[in-house]
Amino acid sequence: MLVIGEKINASSKPVAEAIIGRNEGYITGLAKAQADAGADFIDVNVGTAKQTRQEQMATMEWAVETVQAATDKPLAIDSDIPEVIEAGMQKYGKEELVINSVNAEPEKLEAIGHLKIGHQVRLVALAMSAEGIPRGVEARLAACEVIMTHLARFGINEEQVYFDPLVLPVGVDSGQALTTLKTIERIKSQYPKAKTVMGLSNISYGLPGRKLVNRAFLLMAAYAGLDAVILDPLDTRAMSLIKAADILTEKDPQCRRYIRAYRQGTLIT
Repeated sequence: MLVIGEKINASSKPVAEAIIGRNEGYITGLAKAQADAGADFIDVNVGTAKQTRQEQMATMEWAVETVQAATDKPLAIDSDIPEVIEAGMQKYGKEELVINSVNAEPEKLEAIGHLKIGHQVRLVALAMSAEGIPRGVEARLAACEVIMTHLARFGINEEQVYFDPLVLPVGVDSGQALTTLKTIERIKSQYPKAKTVMGLSNISYGLPGRKLVNRAFLLMAAYAGLDAVILDPLDTRAMSLIKAADILTEKDPQCRRYIRAYRQGTLIT
C-alpha cells in the first residue's frame, strides 16, 4: 500500500504558523521524519483562511522548494485550488508526483486537465461534486464517472487516477465507515485499472482513542481494496499493520517487504 505522509498540512495550527512564518527548520524536520518513517510520498498542503490565492501560490512554491531540499521522496502537491497546484508543479523537480486533488466540478476538471501531467503523475480524484460529499455510494460513483469521462479527454489514463471514496466521521454518522468501504469495492469493480486512496484520520474525528479506530478502519479498507492511504507515518503501529495487510491482500509477493521490515526491526508486533 502506498503511504502518503500527512503531517505538512496547514489545517494543523503549528504547521500553519510555520508556513506563514516561513519556518524552514520546522517544515524540513517534518519532511525528514516522515521520510525516515517510511512514507512513499510527502503531502504538502499550505492552504489557510488567512491567505489569498496569490499568497497561497507563493507559499506553495516556497514549501515545495523547502521539502525537496530536505528529502528525496516525491511529493503530493495538495490544494483545492488548481492555480496553487500549478504553482507548486512549476517548482517541482521530479517526474513522479501526486496531485491532490480534483472533484467532479467541471471548472476544476478543465483546469487540472490542462496542466502538463506526465505518465508518472498520480491524480487524486474526490468522489464528490460542487454540492458537497454525497451521503450514499451511488452518488459517489456518479461523481467518479463524471471525473473519469472528463480526464480521459485530456489523455489522463485510468491507471493514473486514485479515487478517494471520501471518509466522514463515524462520530457524526455511524454508517459512514461502511459507506466508504462499499464505495471502495464498487470503484475497484467499475474501474479495475484505477486505484483508491483515502485520508485515514477523518474516520475518528471527535472520538477518544482515535488511533485505535484509525487502525481498525485501515485494515478493513485494505480488505475492501484500498491502494494508498494518507496518514501519519510516525504512527509505527499503523505502518506495521500496512506491512501485514499487504501480505494478506497479495500486495507483497513472498512477503519480502514484511520480512525485510522485521529484520530491520521496524515492525511493531
